Amino acid sequence: MPRPRASVRKRAPELGRAFRLYLGGESAGLVGTSVHLVALPTLAVLELDATAGQAALLASLAHLPTFLLALPAGGIVDRYAKRALLVWTDLAGAVVVTVVPVAALAGVLSMPVLYAVSLVLGAVTVLHQAAAIAIVPQLVEPTLLHRANARVGAAFGAADTAGTYLGTAVVASVGAAKAFWLDALSYLVSACCTARIPDPGQPTAGEGRPRRRLAGEIWEGLAYTARTPLVRDLVSALPLTGVGVGVTGALFAYYLLTALEAGPTGLGIVMGVSGAGALAGALAAPRVVARFGPGHTLLAGFATCPVAGLPLLFARPGPVWLAVLAAAGGLQLAAAAVAGTTQRSVRQQICPPGLQARAQQTSTWLVSGSKPFAALAGGAVATAYGARTALAVGTLVLVLPVIVLWRSPVSRLTAMPVPAPPPGDSALARGAPPPADAAGADPHP
Repeated sequence: MPRPRASVRKRAPELGRAFRLYLGGESAGLVGTSVHLVALPTLAVLELDATAGQAALLASLAHLPTFLLALPAGGIVDRYAKRALLVWTDLAGAVVVTVVPVAALAGVLSMPVLYAVSLVLGAVTVLHQAAAIAIVPQLVEPTLLHRANARVGAAFGAADTAGTYLGTAVVASVGAAKAFWLDALSYLVSACCTARIPDPGQPTAGEGRPRRRLAGEIWEGLAYTARTPLVRDLVSALPLTGVGVGVTGALFAYYLLTALEAGPTGLGIVMGVSGAGALAGALAAPRVVARFGPGHTLLAGFATCPVAGLPLLFARPGPVWLAVLAAAGGLQLAAAAVAGTTQRSVRQQICPPGLQARAQQTSTWLVSGSKPFAALAGGAVATAYGARTALAVGTLVLVLPVIVLWRSPVSRLTAMPVPAPPPGDSALARGAPPPADAAGADPHP
């Protein structure tokens, strides 16, 4: 009797060449950004003797373009081809960051130069990130969207870790200013990869449509977010998150380099392990959501962030505390990656194609638009009462989004929403909320 054939495990659908090129380009850019994030505070604090207030102002200026430009960027990205926007913003970023090493060679590098670079680069980054997030549903099938977002988060975590350690080594060997040449190179590699993405063919709804006033398109994105229950409830916690992260992020590197005497190597170690945590969290996100549901996953991810921030408030100089902070940073970014990929996938599944960028930028504006003001407030508190007090305030604020999310129907989602249909197929394509059973919970509490 012939032996029955062993069952052949069905391979998971491939994400495709276009997505791989996109992922390679964005990862290359993030390697350079991670180098930048090590080199910039080292240059400001250790070489230009920046105070806590100046460090907070530098962080504030980097985030200020998000508050000013995030909403217009959504309208712009929904109007034009996203691939071209990604290429041009990469090229612009390469030009901007070369100002730092050129100014150092000319002997004119100063804090005002770093302020200007942070402000202009922040504006370029706002437009680039809007296009980078909105293009993902255009590159993969709707059923692969959560997997694609998890792969993006994993690749970014790996690139972040690699870039941080590379930046630490470069800063230690050639100096912080020269490390910006590597940042510029990463932008060029990203532009080359993105330019090779095959033309997606048919434009998404909005690309090539008759032009309307940008203010009207911004309002359409805001109105969609306000009237769609799950999206509205999901983003309602984000402004508080932005405030907490704005305060702690503005002073984190300054505190490690000064009070904890970590030096650029210690800073790089903590940031590198944190990036590895983001990698692990992004890889685990689909499995975690499949087991516990998106609602519980989001709630746990938001709750872990302030808990993992507590060790920084009690840390003292020395290698033992440095190891503790690295582990806490890894846990914090792992939780943030799980929550981030999940909330983005929930929103993208619900959102009609022609509103993807504007819905994303509304979310970005809410979470990041508050960061420049939070950073300035954190700098003021640090100047008056010390950096540790300011970090404690920021950590306490991160508890508030957990309370908001816990009270919302988002925390009761038991399954990912169904993908948004093509334009014209249903009321959902016009921005109506999804049916109650599509998301695993009644969107109307």
